[in-house]
Amino acid sequence: MSFVAVAAVISSGLLFVDSLRVESGPKAGDPKCSDVVDRSPDKVGSEDRDWVIGKGVASWGDRSTVLRCGVEELQPTVNLCVSADGVDWVLDEKRLKETGVSVLTTYGRSPAVEVTYSGSREEVGGVLVELNESVAGIPQKRKCLGYDDAL
Repeated sequence: MSFVAVAAVISSGLLFVDSLRVESGPKAGDPKCSDVVDRSPDKVGSEDRDWVIGKGVASWGDRSTVLRCGVEELQPTVNLCVSADGVDWVLDEKRLKETGVSVLTTYGRSPAVEVTYSGSREEVGGVLVELNESVAGIPQKRKCLGYDDAL
């Protein structure tokens, strides 16, 4: 095999590996992240789980849904917070407006978990409920407060 052919094979192999890589969060090495990924379901909605490379990550439907454990924990915020079966999630409203993609991060759990969902906004709640069991093993130390709670 010539050098050019070998280089082309190696290059295409590296591109394939890069296409499967999902960026890990800075705290993805936390053992709780391994538990989150291990407890993640085989399907989210009607989408099968993807094979991806990255510590503390899982993906479904050709990355239409991506879970990343070990992302930076959120500080108190005025962004929309929703509770899905006892797990609080904060919506990154800026990213939603800019890209149309729903990016939600757990609130009050360490390490934090981020879910990126590029499907219909009406389906986000169902996706979070399906991922609840994966995330619920991380103890919640703080809760979201609504307007009524602050009064």
